[in-house]
Amino acid sequence: MKYTQLGRTGLKVSRLVLGTMNFGPQTGEADSHAIMDAALDAGINFFDTANVYGWGENKGRTETIIGNWFAQGGGRRDRTVIATKVYGNMDPDGATVWPNHDKLSALNIRRAVDASLKRLQTDYIDVYQFHHIDRSTPFEEIWQAIDVLVQQGKILYVGSSNFPGYKIAQANEIAARRGSYGLVSEQCLYNLFERRAEMEVIPAAQDYGLGVIPWSPLHGGLLGGVLKKEVEGARRSSGRAAETLADPAVRARIQAYEDLVDKHGHTPGEVALAWLLTRPGVTGPIVGPRTAGQLESALRAVELELSEELLAGLDEIFPGPGPSPEAFAW
Repeated sequence: MKYTQLGRTGLKVSRLVLGTMNFGPQTGEADSHAIMDAALDAGINFFDTANVYGWGENKGRTETIIGNWFAQGGGRRDRTVIATKVYGNMDPDGATVWPNHDKLSALNIRRAVDASLKRLQTDYIDVYQFHHIDRSTPFEEIWQAIDVLVQQGKILYVGSSNFPGYKIAQANEIAARRGSYGLVSEQCLYNLFERRAEMEVIPAAQDYGLGVIPWSPLHGGLLGGVLKKEVEGARRSSGRAAETLADPAVRARIQAYEDLVDKHGHTPGEVALAWLLTRPGVTGPIVGPRTAGQLESALRAVELELSEELLAGLDEIFPGPGPSPEAFAW
């Protein structure tokens, strides 16, 4: 495994991030523990979760599964950089949202941290992430709450997720005025197919010293060899991939992508991950395996060297937006 520092911090993290969103809803606890053990054995030390994972009636279930894994000992907690998130309502889906039970008020942040610590069975969170912007809460209040938690030793670093570039700038400018450390990472939707983050989000993250952590690196399976799997009858496309493939133009691009990757002797999913590892500012993509086999495939991407010819071909099929502001101005 290869490692890098998370943004401007001294914290060293693996270049693949283990995503745990499937733990609970799709992968049982025993299998989830086996995947985490395999990830740690392979050198992955950066695990990502969120307080709402588990979903529906089981929000918090994923953190509980991770906490039970930590409780097994064997250096699991000490060797893991754990990142979780706050923002969403933790009441069951469909229930009335009680005031102050979601978003980023100082009150909800304090409650949410304590609840996550209990589920995770740990006394500190390495990277505490804002899952979304809160348009109703000023950053002065947010940073005041965070500073107290840092002083209490409950969290070490703070990151954002799904923030636009201007909010990254605003958050860190206000943090600097307060003498707070500010955001150290941004978790955003970024992959070969969806490159809009290159216009504003990634440049802002780089300028302010945030590590970029792409989520959905295979774009819901679209970049994982979906057409080949359809032909082989191994798996039918579903969800976001099926909806996107309904567009003939998109289907043609994905076919061109799979043909290009096959020409170079690689597999689509591994190339999609390896491409992200070549991008400026990227710390590491989040991989969310449902099985140990999917984890093994993701691990191969770290050692995969993409030729200049292949990189150029990928840019032809999936051209980025170009630099900002030239992408949308003269």
